[in-house]
Amino acid sequence: MNSRNRPLLIGPSTSSRRVSPLRGICGAALIVVQLACGSEDPAPPVVDEATAREITLGKLVGFESDAGAHVWRGIPFAEPPVGDLRWRAPRPSMPWTDRLEALEFGSPCIQFAGPGGRQEGLDEMDTRGREDCLYLNVFAPPVMPEQVLAGDSHFPVMLWIHGGGNTVGDALIYDASRLAIGQSVVVVTVHYRLGVMGWFAHDALSSEDSTLEDRSGNYGTLDVIAALRWVQQHISEFGGDPNRVTVFGESAGGSNTMAILASPLAAGLVHRTISQSGSGQTVTMSEAKNPVDATPKGHARSSTEVLWALLVADGSAPNRQGARERATDMTPEQIAHYLRGKSPTELLSLFTESGGLGGMCDSPKLIRDGTVLPGSELIEAFAEGNYNAVPSLFGTNRDETKLFQAFGSEHVARMGAMPLWFKNERMYDLAAEYGTKMWKVRGVDDPSAAITAAGRAPVFAYRFDWDEEGKLLWVDLSRLLGAAHAVEIPFVFGGLSLGPATDYVFPEASLPGARLLSDQVMSYWGEFAYHGDPGRGRSGEQPEWKSWGTNEGSFLVFDSEADGGVRSSNEVLTRSKVLSQIRRDDRFEIDAERCEVYANLVQFGQHLTQEEYESIDGGICKAG
Repeated sequence: MNSRNRPLLIGPSTSSRRVSPLRGICGAALIVVQLACGSEDPAPPVVDEATAREITLGKLVGFESDAGAHVWRGIPFAEPPVGDLRWRAPRPSMPWTDRLEALEFGSPCIQFAGPGGRQEGLDEMDTRGREDCLYLNVFAPPVMPEQVLAGDSHFPVMLWIHGGGNTVGDALIYDASRLAIGQSVVVVTVHYRLGVMGWFAHDALSSEDSTLEDRSGNYGTLDVIAALRWVQQHISEFGGDPNRVTVFGESAGGSNTMAILASPLAAGLVHRTISQSGSGQTVTMSEAKNPVDATPKGHARSSTEVLWALLVADGSAPNRQGARERATDMTPEQIAHYLRGKSPTELLSLFTESGGLGGMCDSPKLIRDGTVLPGSELIEAFAEGNYNAVPSLFGTNRDETKLFQAFGSEHVARMGAMPLWFKNERMYDLAAEYGTKMWKVRGVDDPSAAITAAGRAPVFAYRFDWDEEGKLLWVDLSRLLGAAHAVEIPFVFGGLSLGPATDYVFPEASLPGARLLSDQVMSYWGEFAYHGDPGRGRSGEQPEWKSWGTNEGSFLVFDSEADGGVRSSNEVLTRSKVLSQIRRDDRFEIDAERCEVYANLVQFGQHLTQEEYESIDGGICKAG
């Protein structure tokens, strides 16, 4: 086995440990339900010669999954971005000599361990993963090598981008076997650089041989593009069609999908996109580089602020002002050497105070550099027709923010991290309703309206409403979580068997309906991958999914038959409309409650600026 394929972690390896599909829910939102996520280790995968392939990089062999898919794990798609290649665009992978036994996942990229780290013996703020992490995994219908070589079987390709706020997450938790088998598609899951390793722009890192991509700061985005280039070159040997590639992802993966849609470097590499609970939020190059007290103002963890904080942390400067002066005396070459010489743990240590839910932290991401991403906001680029004109699908869940509120809202009583009961269910629901509506504005309606107006490609939209979870002890998960962020993921991948957690998340009464809904979701996703139009699904027997522009604001609702089934609906939300709804909503009993919801829009998702918040209704919230 090629040693580059061994996932070496800072902490115990997760390469062969079985992870329950529920961790797909937990991992995407970085909340781990300990009871549901533990299970016994299965037998390690065994080489299956039917999976033997030879690509231009070398020979490799994989295994057959329990669901019957052919699987290859841990295939390098770029050179390890270490040493002088840290904070540079990914370089193509070098060929290997021995046959690669692609049985183990590549390492997760550098990140905080988060709550899931406890299963690996790590504290939440420990460093997990490696810089050498640019590996992908392939799940395909079982086809013999001679059939692939003869071109008899070429299936659409779906490349999955995991979520995690672009600072945590990995591909280990996503088993795409059922999706590949059920829809006759080839699924690729990919790792990409995260956080400060993935998005970091500093002038000193550029040299005479630096390309515009090297200077962009968008290394995580470039990693996904590199994976797409790998797909173009090699996926046909796995039975995939390089001319029908769908990029899809959830949460940060959905945002990255939008970035791919807008990136001129992805032209010709992507032919459809699906953004699940994403957004078009980006930052300017000034935010990514400048100090916080500059004009224009930089991010609190801009590259300049990171450099200064490192100088203070290692004793090279006594304080921030001293670090400013010390950095002024350094040459660009010295700064670049200094930054690339810092360990991942030293770099992540600067973000512990901003470490949030599940290990996510705040740093500039998706930078409007003008090369990898447009120099304007993504929504503006869409409206101007400055994007890859391919069919797109955008969606959100009906109760997006409840997953985050369950573990953070003051309206829920908790013992440690475990929710117990509602203190104020009315305010819990109001906060979720308006936070989710704003999510829909940014993640669905704004991009759908912009792309539809540009008139270059069709757009389809959905809302996921399934909320029939069971009870965990005395907690009613259908009320606490409902159709929360990431709940749709098991339905997309067909993973509804959660071991000991099945009875809590999918109780016996709702499991048949959930299975039917999962089949319907996968069928639509599969049909979209085949033809760029979800239509009536692969079966041709499901409700017709009409485009957003057919009847402005048209979207498909995903729900169980017991709650109305899959059906069409229509609604257009805008930022101003949602703010007006909050202002007029008589369910708020006092102004302080209304201000709490406004404040959430400032703190979570930056839907309001602090100045806008303080000026609402003549300043009713200013004192708060």
